[in-house]
Amino acid sequence: MLLPLLVAFTLFSPTPLVHSHYNWSPSSTSTFQSEWRPARATYYAATDPRDIVGGACGYGDLERSGYGKATAGLSTVLFDKGQICGACFEVRCVEDLRWCIPGTSIIVTATNFCAPNYGSEVDGGGHCNPPNAHFVLPIEAFEKIAIWKASNMPIQYRRIKCRKEGEVRFTIGGAGIFLSVLISNVAGSGDIVAAKVKGSRTGWLPMGRNWGQIWHINADLKNQPLSFEMTSGDGVTLTSYNVAPKNWSFGQTFEGKQFGS
Repeated sequence: MLLPLLVAFTLFSPTPLVHSHYNWSPSSTSTFQSEWRPARATYYAATDPRDIVGGACGYGDLERSGYGKATAGLSTVLFDKGQICGACFEVRCVEDLRWCIPGTSIIVTATNFCAPNYGSEVDGGGHCNPPNAHFVLPIEAFEKIAIWKASNMPIQYRRIKCRKEGEVRFTIGGAGIFLSVLISNVAGSGDIVAAKVKGSRTGWLPMGRNWGQIWHINADLKNQPLSFEMTSGDGVTLTSYNVAPKNWSFGQTFEGKQFGS
């Protein structure tokens, strides 16, 4: 059942190309922002488990992929056309002493896009319209910092480094010579700005961003062990050799080195 004061918004949920914790300024995601910045936040309460599947970053089922409820959909000015996917933010409630839970903050990972509603004013139903900095949180996260009746809350946020359990994950999708790779569970800056793949019979091949954190290339890499090179938003390059064995297949997920490890 939806809560009575549930705020309406639209989270982007495309059809993924692959089959398969409370833990920003555009184009400057490579620089961590230590200062607090103003924004607002609303929440959603999932009425069906499928509501958490999909999203504009390509992570799929957020529970199964390890992100849980520590996630956020970001408005246009924060989303940066998907480059921000995977970045981590600390968020706290401010200004409204009636609804804020004092001394609390949450850490969330950017996993989705809150699409603008140009049919509404930015101070009305268009919460995610430019130039608004807006976070859409699962109610489980929202209630860590504010009473749910607060609805559209003033908050402050700052970019922080991500801490993740386990290694970086590579989920291989595609078909034939089309190879797509979802890169997830990234520590450090959390976002990936460049990726390369290498087979045993090739050199390093640059991959293009398909959408979110799904990267792609047209190349026949079947029957070759695969290595990956990633560059994070803060300029750190990490190479993982022979992540996928020679007999890899589409739909499988493999683990490589982790940033900061």
